[in-house]
Amino acid sequence: MAGKAKHRQPIIDAAVRLFRQQGYAATGLNELVEQSGSPKGSMYHYFPEGKPSIAVAAVEEAGRRVVDTLAALAEKSASTGELVRGHAGLLAGWMEKSGFRDGCPMTTVLLELAPDNVEVAEAGRRAFAARREVIAAKLRDDGFSAEDAERLAMLCTNAIQGSLVQARVERSRRPVEQTAELLAELLDAAMRQ
Repeated sequence: MAGKAKHRQPIIDAAVRLFRQQGYAATGLNELVEQSGSPKGSMYHYFPEGKPSIAVAAVEEAGRRVVDTLAALAEKSASTGELVRGHAGLLAGWMEKSGFRDGCPMTTVLLELAPDNVEVAEAGRRAFAARREVIAAKLRDDGFSAEDAERLAMLCTNAIQGSLVQARVERSRRPVEQTAELLAELLDAAMRQ
């Protein structure tokens, strides 16, 4: 049993990468096995409910990675505006490096599965809530009320998420960077009031 434990994370990592690049429906189990370097039996051992349970794990993993990145940036950022700009710069750079082939693995999976799969939808809700909480905490540090911080964190999260789609379509970093700059200006102006 201990030997098989090493295959769970490579399967999740492969799912995050493949779902980000080509979406959930276009990614087959055999491709996940091949890309993860795991035996097919490991997939069934760790994910007995099949591909949808891999999607849940991929959404959770992608969400955790975003939260870890945001938390690290929040510690180094003087304001939420700086945090948003820094995160957007990373996202735009990663997208550009992929030739704008990579999207957000959470978005691709959630768009395809969330309406019909309760577990995937719940994993998405938790991932977005954790992301918003990092931003809201920074906003509270900037002096915003808890209610305003929640609302602004939702705006920042949704705007950046939408800009990733537009960047992929336009094959340009510009939508992400412009969205972040406008958000940062809005936040900085609100802080000064």
